[in-house]
Amino acid sequence: MKPSKVLQRTPMSVTVRYFASLRETLGRAEDTVDSSAVTTVAEVWHTLNGGKPLPGNVLSAVNLTYVSPDHPVKDGDEVAFFPPVTGG
Repeated sequence: MKPSKVLQRTPMSVTVRYFASLRETLGRAEDTVDSSAVTTVAEVWHTLNGGKPLPGNVLSAVNLTYVSPDHPVKDGDEVAFFPPVTGG
């Protein structure tokens, strides 16, 4: 009888970064979330911030490209959140 193969679950994660005033408000610059627990940018925010919805004025990016809150995320992605930017 052949020995059975043991399947090991590979950790899947999304790195999350907060910038500028969001970093100060939240008290952290970075988080990691299990990518099997989230499917969109908005769900990433919701999961990591006590169930609060993503504020409408917060900008988001996935892998350095600005995206909408309903943009999908997958294992290995980097999600970034930015406060609104004003010019002068």
